[in-house]
Amino acid sequence: MERIVVGLSGGVDSSVAAATLHQQGYDVVGLTLWLMKGKGQCCSEGMVDAAKLCEDLGIEYHVVDSREVFEREIINYLVDGYGSGITPLPCSQCNRAVKFGPMLQYAREELGCDRIATGHYARITQNAETGRYELRRAVDPAKDQSYFLYDLTQDLLAACDFPLGHQTKTETRRVAAALGLHTAEKPDSQDLCLIEHHGSMQTFLDKYLAPKPGDIVDTEGRILGQHTGIHHYTIGQRKGLGIAAANPLYVVGFDMGKNHVIVADRSDAHLPDCTVQRVNWVAIAAPQEPMKVSVQIRYRSEAVGATLVPLASGNGTGDRVRIVFDEPQFGVTPGQAAVWYDGDRVLGGGLIEAAVPELSAPMTEAGALSH
Repeated sequence: MERIVVGLSGGVDSSVAAATLHQQGYDVVGLTLWLMKGKGQCCSEGMVDAAKLCEDLGIEYHVVDSREVFEREIINYLVDGYGSGITPLPCSQCNRAVKFGPMLQYAREELGCDRIATGHYARITQNAETGRYELRRAVDPAKDQSYFLYDLTQDLLAACDFPLGHQTKTETRRVAAALGLHTAEKPDSQDLCLIEHHGSMQTFLDKYLAPKPGDIVDTEGRILGQHTGIHHYTIGQRKGLGIAAANPLYVVGFDMGKNHVIVADRSDAHLPDCTVQRVNWVAIAAPQEPMKVSVQIRYRSEAVGATLVPLASGNGTGDRVRIVFDEPQFGVTPGQAAVWYDGDRVLGGGLIEAAVPELSAPMTEAGALSH
């Protein structure tokens, strides 16, 4: 009987993943990572629900204290990022550095097991010609999470299963009810774990970043209002600016030196291209020539046509690229992920490092307009 470790959050998705594998004859071991302390707090309800599931299924259950690595890799990452004027994407960082990697390491070293599974909505296949493991979109487009999983390495993809990738969320609920799982009607999480605990990202950040009010200005440097701290704002934001204007204004950049939030009309806030760093190549090796791709720059955005241009880097690993959009895109945000696809196949992805809008003033490295 093949042994497999299933990451359990206490929600319906991971519960069904574990129950499905158990039904298929796997020797399932449940594992929850205890993530929050100090700057956050562990979701005790999730561990209780996970433990109850394992008791009902008659399987082993383990809890791993991951609070130190979560604080180092996620809490500090968020605080440092927002403090420097970018909008970090914690989920992809958490998946690789906090969840999948440590979970596989624990499975191998402590449980003698080489396979792990989670309740994520995505699919993994292996290319018969290249031997590379490929990450693909889930069957359910509304729940597809491949965007957040682009940073998984070949070693992790080779060892991982996503039992829910071939079904819809409605089917997951149906399976949970049919199996009598106590999580069948449990509501989905709506936000990042930190937001759910603190109420908002602003509330969380205000615990660690001191308020630093400053001016909201247009692209010519004219003062239009005041802001409460650059870390409260993100590229593309319209609501909460407190500015009266003839047309809606959107955040298009920051001047960290002058402590300015810079706004413009939506028509002026589209970017023709961006550079991407910390690239992870999934389905293919780093290309040497430009190639056409579909790229997704936010979790809920549609993939759009673009040309990927490899950039030279000091270590020669293909870890930087330029994305040239077929049409200028709104809300291209430094710190967020750009993930490029060929159909439903994830080719690779990385973090948006700089964006140059079609405006009269130049940009700083942080994506901020300088005057």
